[in-house]
Amino acid sequence: MRSNATKEKKHSGYGHDSNVTSVDSKELYLRLLSYVKPYWRTFLISIVAMVVLAATEPAMPALMKPLLDGSFVEKDPGLIRLMPILLVLLFVVRGVSNYISTVALTWVANKVVMDLREEMFHRLITLPSKYYDDHASGSLISKVTYDVLQVRTAATNVLIVLVRDSLAVLGLLGLMLYYNWKLTLIIFAVAPLIALVVKLISHRLRKMSRLQQEAMGDITHVLEEAINANKIVKMFDGAPSERKRFHATANWLRRYQMKFTVTSAANVPIVQFITVSALAIIVYIASLQSLENEITVGGFVSFIGAMALMFSPIKRLASLNEHIQKGLAAAQSVFGLIDEPGEPDAGTRTLTQVHGELTFKNVTVSYGTKESNALRNLSLTISPGETVALVGASGSGKSTLVNLLPRFYQPTEGQILFDGVDIQELSLAQLRQHIALVSQEIVLFNDTVAANIAYGGMRGAREADIIAAAEAAHAMEFIGHMPHGLNTIIGEKGVRLSGGQRQRLAIARALLKDAKILILDEATSSLDTESERHVQAALDAVKQGRTSIVIAHRLSTVENADRVIVLDKGEIVESGTHNELLRKAGKYAQLYNAQFSDNDAV
Repeated sequence: MRSNATKEKKHSGYGHDSNVTSVDSKELYLRLLSYVKPYWRTFLISIVAMVVLAATEPAMPALMKPLLDGSFVEKDPGLIRLMPILLVLLFVVRGVSNYISTVALTWVANKVVMDLREEMFHRLITLPSKYYDDHASGSLISKVTYDVLQVRTAATNVLIVLVRDSLAVLGLLGLMLYYNWKLTLIIFAVAPLIALVVKLISHRLRKMSRLQQEAMGDITHVLEEAINANKIVKMFDGAPSERKRFHATANWLRRYQMKFTVTSAANVPIVQFITVSALAIIVYIASLQSLENEITVGGFVSFIGAMALMFSPIKRLASLNEHIQKGLAAAQSVFGLIDEPGEPDAGTRTLTQVHGELTFKNVTVSYGTKESNALRNLSLTISPGETVALVGASGSGKSTLVNLLPRFYQPTEGQILFDGVDIQELSLAQLRQHIALVSQEIVLFNDTVAANIAYGGMRGAREADIIAAAEAAHAMEFIGHMPHGLNTIIGEKGVRLSGGQRQRLAIARALLKDAKILILDEATSSLDTESERHVQAALDAVKQGRTSIVIAHRLSTVENADRVIVLDKGEIVESGTHNELLRKAGKYAQLYNAQFSDNDAV
């Protein structure tokens, strides 16, 4: 949650690029319209229908002159019979064209929104891990759900009003010029003043729209955290603080919405006041002209009718700026996400025969300063089929080391080789095809047991292979007792399973992938003794014939590792078997004795 100081800073416009030029606005809107291109036929139908609708707008006041002068003044029987028919036909044409334009353009807008959402989602799942470290998930969700809807408004309402009402105003102005050019010139005189008002209000509307979107992201973030942590909130009496936190974020959104409404609401009456002032002058001059017989009753009513009909489209065009600024602010947010660079993936080489040898050469991972290096000039070679355990205090660089292998993060310096090939030369798909991961934080989906085991690229796996992987992971022991076996839905994040059961499903997934490299990141640290026994047996099975890197908090789980690597402040300080390191009485022995002394004390 942002502090008040941060909010005020944002409100004042500092720290954000709140100055968007008209060139930027044009580029944004043109880019948004480029998503319409695949649906240009339907879009063209909607535009044609809008043109027809706009063309009927001046037809109504145009009919008033012959209706009044011909029917009531001259009493022409032909016009008396014709006028009612023309009025009915006019409104039939208006109704049909309005229906076609609205439905067709809304269809196009919904397709554009769907395309944008799919593109945003594709970008989200290909962004580097560091991006997620720097951005709250609630804000990202808000971009896909809330911001893109503002783009839809810009793609529908704006185009409908812009095309239909602009053409209607032009048609009505043309009719007015035809009837009385002197009076019409007054309308042209006030147009620059209206344009100035719209321009002055535009900047603030854009700024408030952007701040609303950011505040909506804050609300989504607070909601997500409160929902995910509902048990902690209840257990530690966090409800009052969470309510206060939510109130603060919701109140900022309310304030920005009110600021937007105050600015937007002032826009229309100012424009209307200028327009009505012009109307008052026109009525006065027209009255003088009628004294000189320069204008007929029908001509005057038609002129005033055309001008009256201009009020609604002018009002909509004046308020159009509100929707444009919302849409452009949302487009900035949407395209900002779409334009984020994905994971670097320039590798082209493939591994024809995989052995599983890993080599780290002088690898350094820096967070800005030498003192904050997660890894420092680390070199390590792991032989094919070898099980290497990484141990060390929290923050020693264990997780950083294994996260470099699948290129979740990039080393600042140094090189990592996979069977003698620099992993940067391999495509991400080729590299990750040969790596399986089982971590302490198990990721499961609200799907069936089978779908969670045969996930992603393994989706088409045979049921016999899924069962074999589940049996090897000691998972069939509980899957067999489920109501629908492999087809049982396990709930969000596997909530219907115990910790040990979730862990064994993750191991079954790794077994089914049959990757040559296996990463086990504290896979048993949070389990009870019985669950750990099952999981450890499953892990022993999955490590067979694979190069395994094990991060372990419980040092008792690494006693059978081929080699134990002790890390301290990003450097390797010891290396050897469990027994060798105990005999050295060094860092590993200290960690081991301290852990088991604590266990004995308990």
